Amino acid sequence: MKITIRRATAADVHPIVTMLADDPLGARREQPGGPAYEKAFEVIDADPHQLLAVADADGEVVGTLQLTFTAGLSRLGMTRATVEAVRVRSDQRGNGLGEHLVRWAVDEARARGCGMVQLTTDASRVDAHRFYERLGFTASHVGMKLTL
Repeated sequence: MKITIRRATAADVHPIVTMLADDPLGARREQPGGPAYEKAFEVIDADPHQLLAVADADGEVVGTLQLTFTAGLSRLGMTRATVEAVRVRSDQRGNGLGEHLVRWAVDEARARGCGMVQLTTDASRVDAHRFYERLGFTASHVGMKLTL
C-alpha cells in the first residue's frame, strides 16, 4: 500500500473526525457529524500558518495531524512548528504510519525554516510518550490548559 501525505480537503473532515473519536479520550470529547467541524476546517484551511495533513492510502484517509507554524521573538526570532492531533486509523496502527507522519511533519517544519518542533500529548498517553521520545522529542516543559 502506497501512502501519500497531503493537505486535507473538506472531503477529509469526516474521516479525520472519526479517527479523533476512535480512542478513549476522543470518544468523550468528539461528535462525528457535528456541524462545528466544517467551520473549523474552513478556518484552518484559510490560514497559511496551519497545515492539516492526511495520510492517504489509495484514496482512503488512514492518518492525520495538524501543524501550526508560529513566529516568535524568543530564541532569536525562531519560528516553531507545533504538532497536534496525530492519529492513525485503528486498523493501521502498529505498522509505522505514525512514525512516517511525524517524521514528515519534522521535515515539513525544517523546509519551512522552523528551528523547533514541539507538541503536547495527554498525560495519560504513556505509550505516546514513549513513541515521541523514541523519535527524539524530550519532555522539557510542563503543558497547562485552561478550559473555557
